[in-house]
Amino acid sequence: MANETAASPQSAPARGARQELTGVVTSAKMQKTIVVKVTRATQHPLYHRVVRTAKKYYAHDEAGEARLGDTVRIVSTRPLSKLKRWRLQEVLSRSTRGLSRNRE
Repeated sequence: MANETAASPQSAPARGARQELTGVVTSAKMQKTIVVKVTRATQHPLYHRVVRTAKKYYAHDEAGEARLGDTVRIVSTRPLSKLKRWRLQEVLSRSTRGLSRNRE
């Protein structure tokens, strides 16, 4: 009976799917942090025109692999700091701009 009530690693509930966003790196000057601009296209409720809205997200980049202008995929995670609630999952495409300067 006591063994049944104890939580075992095999019977732990599966974690839900994490939210994923795709955007462009607008800043990579901080240590282990990047700023990603995500653009969404929504329809205006009255005029029915497509309106593009952009929002910036602070994401954790542990290895420092993302550079300015790269297209990246970020996933939601636990709060890492005051502003960071996202983590870099992968770099989808590299920017051709800024290849001569290294990230410090």
